Amino acid sequence: MSPPIASSRRRRSLLTAATSAGAAALLSWRGALADDRAGPHSHVFTAAGKDVLTVVGPWEMTGLDPSRAGYMFQRMEVVETLLDVGNRGRLQPRLATSWQVSADGLVWRFRLRGNRRYHDGSEITPENVLACLRRAHARPGVLRLADIRAITAEGGDIVIALHRPFAPLPYLLTHSSVQILAPASFDAKGNVVRIVGSGPFRVVSISMPQQFDVERFAGYGGLNIPGQVQRARYISVARAETRTLLVQSGQADLAFSLDPPSIRALRSSPQAVLVTQMLPRTTFIKLNAGHPFLLDVRVRQAISLCVERQGIARALLRDADLGAGQLFPPSMTGWHDPALAPLRTDPAEARRLLQQAGWQPGAGGIRQRNGQRLELTLTTFVDRPELPVIAAALQEEMRQIGIAVRVIIGNSSDIPAGHRSGGLQMGLVARNFGNLPDPVATLLQDFGLEGGDWGAMGWHNAEVPAALARLAAATQPDPVSERAARAQVAAVLQAELPVIPVVWYRQVCAASRRIAGVSIDPYERSYRISQLQWT
Repeated sequence: MSPPIASSRRRRSLLTAATSAGAAALLSWRGALADDRAGPHSHVFTAAGKDVLTVVGPWEMTGLDPSRAGYMFQRMEVVETLLDVGNRGRLQPRLATSWQVSADGLVWRFRLRGNRRYHDGSEITPENVLACLRRAHARPGVLRLADIRAITAEGGDIVIALHRPFAPLPYLLTHSSVQILAPASFDAKGNVVRIVGSGPFRVVSISMPQQFDVERFAGYGGLNIPGQVQRARYISVARAETRTLLVQSGQADLAFSLDPPSIRALRSSPQAVLVTQMLPRTTFIKLNAGHPFLLDVRVRQAISLCVERQGIARALLRDADLGAGQLFPPSMTGWHDPALAPLRTDPAEARRLLQQAGWQPGAGGIRQRNGQRLELTLTTFVDRPELPVIAAALQEEMRQIGIAVRVIIGNSSDIPAGHRSGGLQMGLVARNFGNLPDPVATLLQDFGLEGGDWGAMGWHNAEVPAALARLAAATQPDPVSERAARAQVAAVLQAELPVIPVVWYRQVCAASRRIAGVSIDPYERSYRISQLQWT
């Protein structure tokens, strides 16, 4: 017989217990690490000077190549791409002033802005832009999503010819891995050995893997940007509480990826204000749907039914509105489907489904089938400080329906590595669907026929890839068919659950009161430091 359904009070106490367990797990994990200011990546936090803007975040530089840490130099406005996007995801000019596509959707032409120079004074030419694009295309990355036949330079244009139409192509050219670097950035073998970009700021010094300093580029010939900041510094700080202390002590001006305790501590701080922005990001459980225990959709549905989304959002994120009723958050206009029945919590139904799938109650409350215990590993990482605590809550909620879960807290690279090796069972991740401003391109990465590092794993479905392919191949706008295709994708993902949504995401940034004009880029492409004013 299945255990009775826990009352709402009982479930709240379980969530509190899970939060305590998460805190204990974090303390244990932290005990195994050196302090932020000691160890192999030591850094002594010293005052940067009153005229230096200091940004702190959890991300380390893992290399200079655009495919590794290009997003960090993009966020600090050192490098540029051919195109950019605004707050609503609409394409904007950057190094290219205009773009057009042939009637058959096979040839794209991008007109380059003239009279632009890199930070070393050399001219931005079609030839060196072409070299960067060809280099990016030759490596694994977003340009592989488009079936590119050739990339050429014709006069002042970059021309990209395709084997088949791919409507999101311009959005691929906004990605940090497709940034344009000066020839001086590369050695004789084509490796990136320095960052020479063309953005409003240029790199002054780099201390791998934690810090780099930039200064305003006097020769910038791009957008008219009126900000007052002349010098800035990025520092990688692993612990959220340390980032908070740096803001409170006046040693940092912008702090990103804060945990709920830090947010609470900063709400009444005389040193900082909090700036928030809903992002197209969802925290979900990535499942290995090919695993013998997870192959049955009923097991995946049972896991989804045991998740207390609103409870996790309220207790751990202090924002009940972030409970994810579907994969796509409301910030993803056109993809979020208000008509879709939201994911719900029903432990009794979860137990019934597990029983139906052959999993019987066993010793210690853990279910068994054919002599095997229903036990799985959930892998997550600390780059986003809320993930380990959410993992602890999920561990307890799954235990209540008879699933034993072992939580492993590692690095974000463990998720794609586990996907590629096939060893990942479950992963708790925070996926940014605005990584490419047109979600079709990102979703093709995640839910194509082969799945993706941050999306489906071992899941075989033809409907979703076909619908995404139709959207990608459209050469003429057709709002009715496009809306139907998006709704089909959302409905199939909701029914088959190759990933299980948990919470949506609201970015919170702590900003020093000595700066004004702070705003958050909903696509996380830029910290917008060039727009800031000193108070």
